[in-house]
Amino acid sequence: MWAVSRRRVSSSSVLGQSFRIARPSRCYSSSSNEAYAKTLVSRKGTSQVAGIVGSLGFPFGPRPLRDVISFVQRYPPIFVRTRSFSADSGELVDAAVPFMGESITDGTLASFLKHPGDRVEVDEPIAQIETDKVTIDVSSPEAGVLEQLVAKVGDTVEPGTKIAVISKSGGVTHVAPSEDKPSKEASEPCPAKAKKVETKKPKAETPPSKEKPTAPSLPPPKPSAKEPQLPPKERERRVPMTRLRKRVATRLKDSQNTFAMLTTFNEVDMTSLMKLRSDYKDAFFKKHGVKLGLMSGFVKAAVSALQNQPIVNAVIDGDDIIYRDYIDISIAVGTPKGLVVPVIRNADRMNFAEIEKGINILAKKANDGSLSIDEMAGGSFTISNGGVYGSLLSTPIINPPQSAILGMHSIVSRPMVVSGEVVPRPMMYIALTYDHRLIDGREAVFFLRRIKDVVEDPRRLLLDV
Repeated sequence: MWAVSRRRVSSSSVLGQSFRIARPSRCYSSSSNEAYAKTLVSRKGTSQVAGIVGSLGFPFGPRPLRDVISFVQRYPPIFVRTRSFSADSGELVDAAVPFMGESITDGTLASFLKHPGDRVEVDEPIAQIETDKVTIDVSSPEAGVLEQLVAKVGDTVEPGTKIAVISKSGGVTHVAPSEDKPSKEASEPCPAKAKKVETKKPKAETPPSKEKPTAPSLPPPKPSAKEPQLPPKERERRVPMTRLRKRVATRLKDSQNTFAMLTTFNEVDMTSLMKLRSDYKDAFFKKHGVKLGLMSGFVKAAVSALQNQPIVNAVIDGDDIIYRDYIDISIAVGTPKGLVVPVIRNADRMNFAEIEKGINILAKKANDGSLSIDEMAGGSFTISNGGVYGSLLSTPIINPPQSAILGMHSIVSRPMVVSGEVVPRPMMYIALTYDHRLIDGREAVFFLRRIKDVVEDPRRLLLDV
């Protein structure tokens, strides 16, 4: 036992010497050391004081007070102070990608709305994630200062991916300079290296200068007259396709490859609907707080036509046909980022005012990029109004997994025969593209004819005829 204790004592002595050498430059007077030793003796006794001093790394044993005081004077006690970092005390918070929807597994980091050093509040957007369908904001979980950006713009991120670090205490002002110094020092070469680089540069540049006189001796070959003169590559720009644009392209191509699409046309006299709008637009706005447009009339006409021809509201699923007993109308909206199709739920239960309010809200969200997944999911029938851009006639493509789409076009005054007389009328071409695997030409023509009848005489909606 005594041999084992001696080995432990020797190791403690070595540890004590290391601590003595590494102790901070703090001065301890002999009087303070002597007082410290006397205090220990008065509280613990001589033998226990020796054990305490031995635990600090000094040789121990039963020694008189005089020897203990001399040891303390030679080897003063060391007090180790520690400071917890902000990460240990919960000062740093990670900002992660939120849940983006059941059908969305990843997205592209489109942009950062905040930069390191900026102040952020709780739930304030700091970045935007672009998905196949919508753009999602990444909000700050705590109020503080954005300290570090972990991800980069253009990275593919998944829900839960850490993209930034936020300091709740706002200590980034003290951390940022220390982080920048190593990078600056690393980027600046030492004077000796700089001289070497400068001396090497002329050597690297001298061979081309010697070869310059020999270059004109070989004239470039003249292109033949038959070769096409293509524009230089410097006049072209290559821009990555956004995820929304990729998704739209994929869905449209899948629609073209899957459906047996056929389009039928008709023309509508817009006189009655435009007169109804001009007569009641002021009273309508005064009561409902929204303007009366033409889209609500076409939505109500489409609802009536879908109720008359339920097959147009159905869809093929394998070897079965699914008939939908609800009517959700999708409205195609063109945005700078691409085409989006928000949905008006239960349009058959809505009046003109509710439809106009719903269209205005969805259109505003589409332009702001704040549409949610739920506002774009589903839909049993789509209406696309190309007339707002001046389109006279087109063949719209079906929005999968629906079975048909209605295309509206611009209103043009054309000469029409009415009661044996040629009179100018505001006319619009309408088109219905449908899946011919499910919908026959007869149902498609009847469907489009019903829309024509309701738009030309809106009183049919009141009488249900």
